Amino acid sequence: MALSAADRAAVRALWRKLGSNVGVYVTEALERLFACFPATKTYFSRLDLSPGSAQVKAHGQKVADALTLAAGHLDDLPGALSALSDLHARELRVDPANFPLLGHCLLVTWARHFPGDFSPAMHASLDKFLSLVAEVLASRYR
Repeated sequence: MALSAADRAAVRALWRKLGSNVGVYVTEALERLFACFPATKTYFSRLDLSPGSAQVKAHGQKVADALTLAAGHLDDLPGALSALSDLHARELRVDPANFPLLGHCLLVTWARHFPGDFSPAMHASLDKFLSLVAEVLASRYR
């Protein structure tokens, strides 16, 4: 699955809207992930996972930075996310089934904050982008 020109434009348009608040929205999505899929908390046993905690905000910013990197390298997601893929597969050993769950929570969060912009086409483009990110992150598990 490749991103079309329209998909790329949609991802870039959302990132412009998110601006410097990417971390805020990703943190909200992480909080949603932990509430909706409590088994995902097992990878964060050392963190205070209560809503609004500084540790969740800090991790949200790390994820936001990685997604911003991906959004800026739509032509080479594997290259841009190579180190992150290695980290998750070899060191953190996160179950790759969790990546699509976070993607779902991100889509819900963005749709909630940008309902006027979240057309079916935008939804499909962002879903495709997040699916590709999840695929790249899981690639080192094979």
